Amino acid sequence: MIEHAQEIQIKLLAFMETYGQPIIHNEQYEQEFNELALTIFSYQFQHNQAYKKYCQSKKKTPLMVKHWSDIPLMPIQGFKELTLSTTPIEEAEAVFMTSGTTNPASKGKNYHPALAVWDASMKTPFQTYVLPDREKMTIFVLSPAEDLNKNSSLARYLTNAVSFFGTENSRFFFDETGLKMAELEQALKECEQKGEPVLLIGATFSYVHLMDYLEKHQLSFQLEKGSRIFDTGGFKGRSREVEMEEMYQSFYDFFKIERNHCINMYGMTELSSQIYDQTIWSHYSNMATIQDKKSPAWVKTVILNTDTLQPAAKGEQGVIAHYDLANWNACLAILTEDLGCLTEHGFTLLGRIQGSEARGCSIAVDELLQANTGGAIR
Repeated sequence: MIEHAQEIQIKLLAFMETYGQPIIHNEQYEQEFNELALTIFSYQFQHNQAYKKYCQSKKKTPLMVKHWSDIPLMPIQGFKELTLSTTPIEEAEAVFMTSGTTNPASKGKNYHPALAVWDASMKTPFQTYVLPDREKMTIFVLSPAEDLNKNSSLARYLTNAVSFFGTENSRFFFDETGLKMAELEQALKECEQKGEPVLLIGATFSYVHLMDYLEKHQLSFQLEKGSRIFDTGGFKGRSREVEMEEMYQSFYDFFKIERNHCINMYGMTELSSQIYDQTIWSHYSNMATIQDKKSPAWVKTVILNTDTLQPAAKGEQGVIAHYDLANWNACLAILTEDLGCLTEHGFTLLGRIQGSEARGCSIAVDELLQANTGGAIR
């Protein structure tokens, strides 16, 4: 029997409750993940017509697919070209859209008929990987809140972070005019004087502008022990490139925050979950520093050969794919355009695929569009 949307969400929330903390993946977990993935795949095959056509073209149906790794991967280009939703899009509580840095005229859309699963998927991993040592913290945000950009998944994420985990002193320092540097400077000085730890959180490039401002005004801070810096998004679509290690050194120079209290979050509009560096969690768990990224239990991240889209060996560079159960309304299996490498502790992110590296992804996009239009679109 095909599950209904409400039943899918109930099962997902129960799974997240059971497997919210980092675990050693045992046989029971693997079985439950596989069963839920196949249930969601059957639901999406039945109700997401564009995805169904693609699966049929690849001869992959719920009757034939027995393991989550065989579920057809949706190239993220599909979110730009097609309507990928199991529920009527006009009933969506939220529509998250890509920034369009590559092509402003073509933005990917991810429809969310309800946000309970999306919010739950954000909450526990944030606590685990960003605040493993405390329940709440003063959070200063360097990017827009949800009220400024309803179609931004990052804006929703940041608003949730302050709502779920911020103290009364938490604030957004971004409005229609941009980053409010002088107000942030004053707030940081006050926290420095009071000895109050701070979590700075925002898009990666926001820090470039902030540190340009601090350098221009010859400012630096000695933030309280336990303060930390969170960045996300990288430098895609920017004219200016900054090496991450250079940035982490700048974080110490300007704020006296060590590398083991800096964390990068990897997320995308096309997913409903986020993936984190393990730096802070590992520091407080065993006083080591593991920088590799780790997916929550409801996401399986794999690295595929860029030509064949077959699993790459550990240590081999390839294109990243995610099987995100929280992405229940669109497609749970997503083929990204990011390069990565499996490691002993998770995976590392190596940047975007380019040129000949994208051969396997290009073929997948052609197959997707042929299945839905009758011909390839370039």
